[in-house]
Amino acid sequence: MSTKAYEKIVDQIGELKVTELAELVKALKERFEVEMPVASAAVAAPAAGGEASAAKAEEKSEYKVTLKESGANKMGVIKALRQVTTLGLTEAKKAAEEAPTVLGDAVAKADALKMKQVLEEAGAKVELS
Repeated sequence: MSTKAYEKIVDQIGELKVTELAELVKALKERFEVEMPVASAAVAAPAAGGEASAAKAEEKSEYKVTLKESGANKMGVIKALRQVTTLGLTEAKKAAEEAPTVLGDAVAKADALKMKQVLEEAGAKVELS
């Protein structure tokens, strides 16, 4: 693959929304039949026997993002939902009105934290599990 083609792909990936990116990662895992490698800390944790090592090994990399409440500023939450998900206006409005609503099942940690931050700034209550 030429460098230019690679750069185009990276640019296109950079334009994806959080949920689209999570779906892309899942699709790539399925397509190429790969699993995330176990971190060396997870392998070393039982040998070390320390609680800190065990806690580090159990840290989640994917989260379920749930909109618990949309709060008083529903319009702001709807705009935030459209910003951090692939939901259209109607779907975002429905999600805000029918909270609690699951926004993503296997969202990467960084993306889940970003979704939570943006939605909470708009006045929503969000749960990561």
